[in-house]
Amino acid sequence: MHSAEGWHELLLPQIERQQDQGKDVVFRADAAFAKPEVYEALEERGVKYAIRIPGNDSLERDIAELLSRPVGRPSHKPLIRYKSFLCEAASWQTARRVVAKVEHHVGELFPRVGFILTNMSLPSRAVVRFYNKRGTAEQWIKEGKQAVKMTRLSCHRFRSNEVRLWLSVLAYNLGNLWRRLVLPRRIAGWSLTSLKQRLVKTGSRLLKHARYYWLLLAESHLTRRLFGAMAGRIESLPLPAG
Repeated sequence: MHSAEGWHELLLPQIERQQDQGKDVVFRADAAFAKPEVYEALEERGVKYAIRIPGNDSLERDIAELLSRPVGRPSHKPLIRYKSFLCEAASWQTARRVVAKVEHHVGELFPRVGFILTNMSLPSRAVVRFYNKRGTAEQWIKEGKQAVKMTRLSCHRFRSNEVRLWLSVLAYNLGNLWRRLVLPRRIAGWSLTSLKQRLVKTGSRLLKHARYYWLLLAESHLTRRLFGAMAGRIESLPLPAG
């Protein structure tokens, strides 16, 4: 199945729902959604968008001056250039803005070229930066699938699957708060999957005495120093008002 199959059944009700709540909706998507009917539906509803579109000879002619590498010794850093221009394809009813990003890398014969169709008024670099966050969002979704199994919805009833999804989202948010507010800086970049495998799933032993209990934790990744640092950060967090 094409990844944009049935887009109107999923996308349009969500846009209307968010707009009814007074929210501004901005849409970004890959080239699977590069369809005139998608652009028109978004524009009719006042939605700003940034959608990747496939390159072709016509688009490359509009950026011909960016495709050749500048004369002189190439820099070790990638040379990145942007260009914004209006384009009107044969299947479109109006001209639309296209943002092009061209990257020249050392040791590569041909540049890397990408085109983004947008109705946003931001500078070209800001449009590309906004679009690239789509990949960041996909990584968060992937992390949720792997760390808290948020897509494990095998119940026969819709309501049961809904509850399981909410519990997974709650677990993900708690793990993300733990990562952002409690972890020491040297491991603050760990994924939730790494945190679960290295810090949560650790061997332990509970010893019961007459008047108290001892919880003994195995020291591997979760050392006494790390556990104490996290406990101290949790203790220093401000209490919610009220």
